[in-house]
Amino acid sequence: MNINKKIDAKIFKAYDIRGIYPDEINEEIVSEIIAAVVKNFKPKKIIIGHDARLSSPKLYQALIKQFKILNLKFKIIPTGLITTPMLYFLTNYSNADLGIMITASHNPKQYNGLKIVGKNAVPISGKQIWKIIS
Repeated sequence: MNINKKIDAKIFKAYDIRGIYPDEINEEIVSEIIAAVVKNFKPKKIIIGHDARLSSPKLYQALIKQFKILNLKFKIIPTGLITTPMLYFLTNYSNADLGIMITASHNPKQYNGLKIVGKNAVPISGKQIWKIIS
């Protein structure tokens, strides 16, 4: 799948996807990435959450909006503000197919991004996601 050329490959890291908000990662880019991921993995249940960064609620709402646009037959479990370990636990505990966390982990406040896990909370790297969407 070839998505919007405005997405810079450098945001796709070994363990996640992250960049400077809103220049390298923003609501439009997150929506396009998630649309490609959902179409590729065809999940039945998705857990989504976000960290406390100022840009995280905006990206979280963009995710929820994108799921409504996709109008696919899967269950979304929005958790709101949580930690990454909580997302991993909930994804595994609820037997979800995907867990998506809006976070840039340990990076400075101008960054944000996505951590995505699959079944059993197994991490899906940014580089794997790049291969799917490029």
